Amino acid sequence: MSGNDWAEVVGAVGIFAFITTVIAVIIVQVATTLRAKAALAREDEYRKLAERAVQLQEATEQRLAAIDDQLGQTQSRLASIERVLKQVE
Repeated sequence: MSGNDWAEVVGAVGIFAFITTVIAVIIVQVATTLRAKAALAREDEYRKLAERAVQLQEATEQRLAAIDDQLGQTQSRLASIERVLKQVE
């Protein structure tokens, strides 16, 4: 092989290596971007879930407060009925 042939081989290998490197970098960057988008979507879903949990907790607390009020009213009525029954005896 002559010097010119070697130059062509080295040039072809160099171009192949360069193209391979560029393709590898592109693949890594695309994968990194996709992972970042997936992480953002996951965080957004978690935030929505946390907000929903807070809303449900607040609604539960309101319901429990209403039930507690009803229980207090029922207990006072029961005490009143007991007083009346004791007076009747």
